[in-house]
Amino acid sequence: MCILDISIIIFILLETANVCILYFAPDSKYGNGVAVFNHWETSKNDQDMHLFVRYMTNWVAGTKLIFIVLLIILVFTASNTAKLYTLIVLILSIGTYYWRLHPIVKDLDAKGLITPKGYSKVLGYMIGGFITLFSINLTAYLISLL
Repeated sequence: MCILDISIIIFILLETANVCILYFAPDSKYGNGVAVFNHWETSKNDQDMHLFVRYMTNWVAGTKLIFIVLLIILVFTASNTAKLYTLIVLILSIGTYYWRLHPIVKDLDAKGLITPKGYSKVLGYMIGGFITLFSINLTAYLISLL
């Protein structure tokens, strides 16, 4: 097992837990449970809106699942060069969270529409932690090549 595999496997495990929460316990406030958004409960009062919200929740879970399976294939079959590029792509793609999603989550949090309060900061730190972990592993791998 290569050092590049470690952070990819950690990411796979955490994202698999998030997929399970989205599919089987969307009312959860753990991981990516949708219930942190107060409008999840509100949407249950409007059947059509709740169907849409459930559809989008399951769509996100399905997209994450595709991504997870592709990462599993990479871990077991890809060359170290492909894994190196995978970490770079993970850093860049996960970093887009700060461009589009974080401003929205911060606004929702500031308006009291997320429970627990401060969730946007925790989520921001967690995603930053992933990027840091990937960057450390990437740097360690590159140094090992010298």
